[in-house]
Amino acid sequence: MVGYDDIRVAQDRLAGHARITPLLDAPQLDAIAGRPVFVKAECLQRTGSFKFRGAWNRIAALVEAGEAGAVVASSSGNHAQGVALACQIYRIPATILMPSDAPRAKVDATRGYGAEVVFYDRETEDRDAIAEALAVDRNAVFVPPYDDPFVIAGQGTCGLEIAEQARERGVEAGTMLVCCGGGGLSSGIALALERDVPSLRVRPVEPAGFDDMAASLAAGERRAIVPGSTSIQDAILTPSPGRITFPIARRLFGPGLVVPDEDALRAMALAWRWLKIVLEPGGATALAAALFQGESLADGPVVVTASGGNVDPAVFARALSLDTA
Repeated sequence: MVGYDDIRVAQDRLAGHARITPLLDAPQLDAIAGRPVFVKAECLQRTGSFKFRGAWNRIAALVEAGEAGAVVASSSGNHAQGVALACQIYRIPATILMPSDAPRAKVDATRGYGAEVVFYDRETEDRDAIAEALAVDRNAVFVPPYDDPFVIAGQGTCGLEIAEQARERGVEAGTMLVCCGGGGLSSGIALALERDVPSLRVRPVEPAGFDDMAASLAAGERRAIVPGSTSIQDAILTPSPGRITFPIARRLFGPGLVVPDEDALRAMALAWRWLKIVLEPGGATALAAALFQGESLADGPVVVTASGGNVDPAVFARALSLDTA
């Protein structure tokens, strides 16, 4: 349902709207990892995460088709902001369904882009049912956070940039670690790299307790998480891989990796110390795997996504308080 050519079309739609984010490195991180580490800094993307790419591509396509009267989306915060900004630019009403425990910084930013925020309890309420009802009530189009061909193609533009930037740095083979929730970013990047740098193998990285993609890849079919887990890596907490993303994952991904919260916090501190970038816990997950799980990786360089930087000050202060020497 989505392929390389769709990603190239998305790249044209995003031209002049999304930022081409840098591929960063630091010798201190290479020393910790025991290999060259390159960090795709999507925390510097508009709205502070890669999610703007997919949101813009989906909404721009709706506008082109004359179908964008109003939009509803559901998100813990990064997709929310991407949709809200795209709708603000296009002057389209946006309603965002967010969990009641979403980070305050993400809620405030979403409202700051002009969207209406509606809360739900992720433990007791059905997010999808509420979103569907909101879309009907507002005569709006629902924009999924990851399981949508246009969203996946938009996220895949990150992979086009990685391919070009990696080749410029002499990286023709290695491991591509991607922070993974439902699989929109990781599957989009995998589709781009399959054509442009096929020897850079994608492996998804998830929070401990939310390793639905890793479990699904191991089983060969979609699996859901066991309810009851918690994590501060809120940006990538999903119940199961997407129906569209998982077939891509099964074909193109290597085995999944799992990161505990403490390692994500340590990676945040190291990214700040040596790269001078701000990451949220879920945006540091792939970097944490590169730094602290080298025994699980193939030899050679590793490229990681630093997928978001929308972090509450208290959580960032907690990360910076850790001893990373």
